[in-house]
Amino acid sequence: MHTDAMLAIGEFSRLTHLSVKTLRRYHEAGLLVPAAVDRATGYRSYDAHQIPTAQVIHRLRELDVPLADVRRIIESADPGSRAALVSDHLARLEDELDRTRAAVASLRRLLDPDAVPLSVELRAVPEATVAAIEDDVDSDGMAAWFAGALAELDAAIDARTGPPGGVYDNALFEEGRGHVLLHVPAADPPRRGRVRPTTLPAVELAVAIHTGPHDDADITYGELGSWVVANALAVAGPVRETYLVGPADDPDPSAWRTEIGWPIFRMS
Repeated sequence: MHTDAMLAIGEFSRLTHLSVKTLRRYHEAGLLVPAAVDRATGYRSYDAHQIPTAQVIHRLRELDVPLADVRRIIESADPGSRAALVSDHLARLEDELDRTRAAVASLRRLLDPDAVPLSVELRAVPEATVAAIEDDVDSDGMAAWFAGALAELDAAIDARTGPPGGVYDNALFEEGRGHVLLHVPAADPPRRGRVRPTTLPAVELAVAIHTGPHDDADITYGELGSWVVANALAVAGPVRETYLVGPADDPDPSAWRTEIGWPIFRMS
């Protein structure tokens, strides 16, 4: 076959492993325009030089690159721009893969018939004055707010005297928006920017350790809540979390340790 030969759509389909239906769709989307279209019959013909472009499109679509991004990649004359577009999408795929792996691990834990019972400690926590930032936050924006608030707290204090923690209003879980207080123990809590000295009241807690990424903390919440109900203890007040080991301490999510404290009082 000569490199300048015109190929009928069926032959081009066999050479590229793209179905005729897909080729027509790519033509309509402006992704892969035939070298010629017969005005009388509408038959599409392709140039052999279009085979590599078709193969690139095929690979990109196998990676679920959106059509708009595929068009930008194949139309870009700059190799650096093309590489950046592909790298951005691959990074998104890796993030999605991480979330999928975390979801699979959570499902396995939920479906494990021989799951290890949760270890729960009853603890009386005394009143404490801490450096804190608080606000009403949407659950969808919680991660970004948390990261910004923790960075501001660390910049405002000379040194932590203990691990950071959070106090989470029930409305955050029930309605998707609620009051959040992020705090860091410090010898002399400052008043700087959003940071304020704040006194946390004394509280009785049922405490359990969540091990691993924060995304599946709901499983430990569920187990702890079930324990609270089963042991005739009633909930009273917002949930507390203490970040014993977090992203700033270890980049490996499997090493993270979060204390979940469920406020309780003993029922007589």
